[in-house]
Amino acid sequence: MQILTTPNIEGKEIIEYFGLVTGEALLGANVYKDMFSGVRDVVGGRTSAYEEELKKARDIAVKSMEEKVQKLGGNAVVGVRIVYHNLGGTMGNTIMVSVSGTAVLFE
Repeated sequence: MQILTTPNIEGKEIIEYFGLVTGEALLGANVYKDMFSGVRDVVGGRTSAYEEELKKARDIAVKSMEEKVQKLGGNAVVGVRIVYHNLGGTMGNTIMVSVSGTAVLFE
């Protein structure tokens, strides 16, 4: 399946548009990761534990979107957008990853 941020597929003809498809995933950060991240930020370096968790959440959201496209009979998503939302407040340190795009069928 093609997942593209562009509005078209170069060299291919889109023969049917199925409309908006989305996928979401929630990432709850735990206390230990928060503490570890804080220490890393102070001494320098990357917080690889968070990066890996964000990647997992993004992959889950994209997979969810792909499943919806397949059910519609499509073989690609164009105009894909990935957004990270910090839900904070009553949900603690929760991040939502949402993806959206247009499901299409191309030849």
